[in-house]
Amino acid sequence: MNYERFLLEQRNEVCWVRINRAKDRNSIDSLFMDEIHNLLDQLEKTSTRAAVFTGEGQTHFIGGADGVEMMKLGPKGAKDFSQRIQEAFNRMERSPLILVAAINGLCFGGGFEFALACDLRLASATAKIGLPEVKVGLIPGGGGTQRLPRVIGVGRAMEMILSGHLYSGAEALDLGLIHRVTEPEDLVKETTAMLENIFRQPQYALSLAKLAVKASQSFDLPRGLAMESAEFSRCFENDFFKNLMRGQLEEGTLQTTMNTGN
Repeated sequence: MNYERFLLEQRNEVCWVRINRAKDRNSIDSLFMDEIHNLLDQLEKTSTRAAVFTGEGQTHFIGGADGVEMMKLGPKGAKDFSQRIQEAFNRMERSPLILVAAINGLCFGGGFEFALACDLRLASATAKIGLPEVKVGLIPGGGGTQRLPRVIGVGRAMEMILSGHLYSGAEALDLGLIHRVTEPEDLVKETTAMLENIFRQPQYALSLAKLAVKASQSFDLPRGLAMESAEFSRCFENDFFKNLMRGQLEEGTLQTTMNTGN
């Protein structure tokens, strides 16, 4: 399937996805929202284990939502637009794939909300990251007011949203907005190395772990714990787990494996 908003390159078990609107800040419009649903539907039917998103060009990862499209909206249309963006990002969180934002430039507004919906975030040292909507008389509408406090806490999220400040890659790392910061030329290499380490683990365990962790963002503790137990029990349906456990118990190597992470 061909996409207008994305350029795809399959590298073994990873699909590298470049947001393909360099002339429009790689911004999010209605077609972008439709295509992210279709893209995930397609990739989840393949042997792909992770999708890495980065921006086409040298300046933007995703520069917010499409301003031309938003200027045409009234209050009702704006609510619908916000809800469509939120559902697109909710779809990302529901995906069993590992989704990675490789932030290679300006990443603000809806672009950072997109990154928050990914599981892992790496950024170039030259990236600029934030939610500057208040500077133009708006508030975040793609989940930023809800996801950001769950990542860095209410206090820091409040300061970030009310100030509209854009943070460098190093500042974003210190705040916990991203997981790693790299030199621009090393972003692909560092992203690949992170995924290679993760891919040592069986995919079903990664997917179930992702679902359980995401539940902590949506449910209270009792319901989240119930979700964890349900996903934990599903691991016992898998022959990989049972065969590995049986073999290591017989060899006496289980504790060594758990301690070393091998």
